Amino acid sequence: MKSLNSLTRKLAIAGLVSVAFVGSAIGADKKYEGITLTLASQNDQFAAVLAAIAPKFTEETGATVKVDILDYGSLLTKTTTDFVGGTGGYDLVTMDIVWAGQYAENKYTVDLTEWMQRDAAELKLDDIYPTLLNALGHWGDKQVAFPFAGYANVLAYRKDLFDAAGLKAPTTMEEMVEAAYKLTDPSKKIYGFVANGQKGPAVAQDWMQYNTEMGGSILGSDGKPALNSEANIKSLIVYKDLFMKAAPPGAVNYDWGGREESFRQGIAATMQTWSVGAPGYYDPSISKIVDKVAITTAPRGAGLPKVYGIGGWGMAINAGIKDTQKEAAWAFIKWLVSPPVHKEFNMMGAGSFLRKSEMTDPDLLKKFPFLPVIAETFEHGDGEYRPRIPQYPEIQDLLGTAVNDVLVGNADPKKALDAAQEAAAKLF
Repeated sequence: MKSLNSLTRKLAIAGLVSVAFVGSAIGADKKYEGITLTLASQNDQFAAVLAAIAPKFTEETGATVKVDILDYGSLLTKTTTDFVGGTGGYDLVTMDIVWAGQYAENKYTVDLTEWMQRDAAELKLDDIYPTLLNALGHWGDKQVAFPFAGYANVLAYRKDLFDAAGLKAPTTMEEMVEAAYKLTDPSKKIYGFVANGQKGPAVAQDWMQYNTEMGGSILGSDGKPALNSEANIKSLIVYKDLFMKAAPPGAVNYDWGGREESFRQGIAATMQTWSVGAPGYYDPSISKIVDKVAITTAPRGAGLPKVYGIGGWGMAINAGIKDTQKEAAWAFIKWLVSPPVHKEFNMMGAGSFLRKSEMTDPDLLKKFPFLPVIAETFEHGDGEYRPRIPQYPEIQDLLGTAVNDVLVGNADPKKALDAAQEAAAKLF
């Protein structure tokens, strides 16, 4: 999800936030006094929480952390320019799961492998889901970022509408599609389905999610693009039909913020989404469906293995900064992901789970009753539905144009994917 909710906007005003953290041994003597770290953060729900808790790190270590909150496109562009130019403008960067290959191949960030091995006991790696360690920042034999914000792909749905229609929570894609059509009633301004339709990363990412669950794949068995496979074309035909018949008017222009808002306002009956947004559905200050919403695991095509999409963000250290900055940056990462701090991070609404112990923590469970769904997703997670390859940004651009063209009626699904495949093949 690529937008902030009202809770995190409030938290952005750090002076209004008071959080009691368990003391950390990291830098207890304030060994980083005088050091300033600049962190480039995606404007997801965790961003303002990072800004709000950063002063606590300063209290413990002496290092100041400035958080620069950027939209998805600006984050990628500005940080890549910084990496390539060697300007050292950012010390820490939040790294999307799909950027791992690009970061590793270009040696943009510090390989954390040896540091993780050295500090394994302090990091309590056994308490972190292996699926997240293997996907968020891991590429080949390198760890180019450390996971701090795990997202589970889940299905949010209106349990009141499902109950009234005599429907159970969908467990397959076929059931979800059928329910979406059945629950659509434009006269009541209720639509059975909503997803990102906006041209660019928004529509590309949401369609790739559905495509995988329908049995499609962006890459073939040879590791090369297979954008116009028979399964992918079939998936896009179904997707277009859902947008035409079961999605709210204007959904072809929705990004993550528009999609989430339509669900919180009670317009949509089902929405596949990232778990980072789930706390907002239970927040009466922004949601009209607090007592009507339920969260379950994402549906899969009938007969497909029960694996679920995972995503999220790692924290990376710029390879082009001074060693003293790198050391302080690593101290910040270890502090942030430490069990007591990361728990408070989520209690403050970051929606960025990481540890097994968080799934059974009484305080977190009381506040976020959907944690068992996240736990199941992380235990059977698939981080590859968006291929984590160096060419991913270009493939995303191609699909972001092709899928949107189909949804707005400017292209036939097969022709659009044929053209995208021809361009993608040239990247390899």
